[in-house]
Amino acid sequence: MNERVDEAGEARSTTPSAATGSGTEGAGTVGAGPGRVLVAVYGIFALAAGARAAVQIARQFDDAPLAYVLSAFAALVYLVLAVALARGNRVLALVACGVELAGVLIVGTLSLVDPGAFPKATVWSGFGSGYVFIPLVLPLLGLFWLSRRK
Repeated sequence: MNERVDEAGEARSTTPSAATGSGTEGAGTVGAGPGRVLVAVYGIFALAAGARAAVQIARQFDDAPLAYVLSAFAALVYLVLAVALARGNRVLALVACGVELAGVLIVGTLSLVDPGAFPKATVWSGFGSGYVFIPLVLPLLGLFWLSRRK
């Protein structure tokens, strides 16, 4: 146990306590090891999807507002997932993975069934075919990883 001496001369633990919610127990199990790869990939996808959506919304919003807003939403979900995994917030990560998987499946199916509904591709169009299907695989990997961490 790590200790330091406070102003009153008393020894205090510098090890974060899980009871106070400031511990790293969750981060050690969720965002460690291969979980770090997920954090990095989600961070990269948040940046890529967010930058793409920002440019499309700023320059071509009238061409396909739904598609561009969905891409911005996907970027937000990726950002939430990266932060949740990095901080070890398992519940938030599970919810975000569920939202991501639902988004990929719903938008992916609709984009194939009714291509006119999405005149411009989103991150999740065609189940993420524009991103080598990584948007379809990521939530499955995330859910698998989270299910293996207790």
